[in-house]
Amino acid sequence: MMQQRLTALLPAAMLMLALASPLSAEPDDAAAQAAIRARLMQWTGDFNAAKVPEACDLFASDLRYDYRGLPERNYQDMCAGLRRVLTDPAKHYSYGLAIKDIFVFGDMAAVRLVWTLTLTGAGAQPKVSHEHGIDVFHRQPDDAWRIIRFVAYDDAD
Repeated sequence: MMQQRLTALLPAAMLMLALASPLSAEPDDAAAQAAIRARLMQWTGDFNAAKVPEACDLFASDLRYDYRGLPERNYQDMCAGLRRVLTDPAKHYSYGLAIKDIFVFGDMAAVRLVWTLTLTGAGAQPKVSHEHGIDVFHRQPDDAWRIIRFVAYDDAD
């Protein structure tokens, strides 16, 4: 229970540290920001092209995440969900991305962003939702930036 609370607080703590940090990026930070931005753009393309293994690769194997009122989930849950939606022949999902901030702290980074999800189905009007979130990245041993934690919520109500 205590670990769940700490896990849920990690993105908020990263954001508070980011807000207290100077906004000018060090050269290494700028390279990390560019790499993270590229990873997110690649993920958007992979998701929109229904490439399940490639979409799963953005997430670290120790991923934990919270999405608006649902129980905490992990990497296996994420990839199972991606597989389910990306292989559904009756629906098409596509994402657009707006990155608000990227803050880098050595091998860790916090990204504040908004995903715009569009769902289209046979003969139905497209449904659009905006998912606000904070992603916490960690540079992995293979030098790739992967998400280890995130918190997200949509604006639908």
